[in-house]
Amino acid sequence: MIPYISFEDGEKHIDWLGLTDALAAGHALPRAEISDSLLYRGEDTLLQRQAWIDGLGIAVKSATVFPGNPASDVPMINGAVTLFDDTIGTLSALIDFHLVTKWKTAGDSLLAARRLARPDSRHILIIGAGTVGRNLHAAYSAAFPQADFTVWNRTKANAEKMASEIDGLSVATDLETAVRKADIITSATMTSEPTLRGDWLQPGQHIDLIGAYRPDMREADDTTLQRARLFVDSYETTLDHIGELKIPLTEAAIKREDVLADFYALDKFQRHSDTEITLFKNGGGAHLDLMTSRYILEQWQAAQRTLG
Repeated sequence: MIPYISFEDGEKHIDWLGLTDALAAGHALPRAEISDSLLYRGEDTLLQRQAWIDGLGIAVKSATVFPGNPASDVPMINGAVTLFDDTIGTLSALIDFHLVTKWKTAGDSLLAARRLARPDSRHILIIGAGTVGRNLHAAYSAAFPQADFTVWNRTKANAEKMASEIDGLSVATDLETAVRKADIITSATMTSEPTLRGDWLQPGQHIDLIGAYRPDMREADDTTLQRARLFVDSYETTLDHIGELKIPLTEAAIKREDVLADFYALDKFQRHSDTEITLFKNGGGAHLDLMTSRYILEQWQAAQRTLG
């Protein structure tokens, strides 16, 4: 019987540090073949992202986006990840779309932070009080258990709501002050006008940018990029596709060689001093969905063997 791994069942058996180790191992395999496809019916969308990694398998992540659903009390986004065996191509599992997306997105950023942020980082600022911001708190707490967390959001009430749900989380009222104090700044906002200013940055900080995903979107200004050593999860999904890098590259504010490495050269993800500023752009990609899905399935199977 082909297993279906629900959000609740899958989360019981996985952890953030284990996932980042699995992502690192996945990038030691041959570079993934990836592609996306989109179908439309009016405002409704079917998105499919697919990846094949020799030695790991095949994943197709399908999502429907129906903007009218909330009016009928139905979720706007629904989907699943279909995971196939790499050796004979048989179906291995169906995994909840939201489970894979949650862990992939925050785990992607955490893998970079475990290598680029100072290990003694104690002050972590989350910019953005949405679902991703909450997931980032959980992920970073696993790798930096002694850190205190602050959240800033353009709408203060949303930040206060997030803080009411998470013990010990404080709310920042002034973004510049919060940025200057932070050791790690992780940002998940969908903005086209940069919120993060390079003039605010301090020596030794690590910047983690997640929110921008379209060519017209960016969270940090040119000065931020120019002051930092730059890294990405994948050259293929970031440089020519996301405004965070595409815009400053087009305008010659930075050069391609300024982006030092992606995850397929993890050995280059190193901090050279306690004073340099590092910056990571999380662009995502179907190959990360595949690595995350395989980790979820393997942990679920191990738990079933223990129970059986």
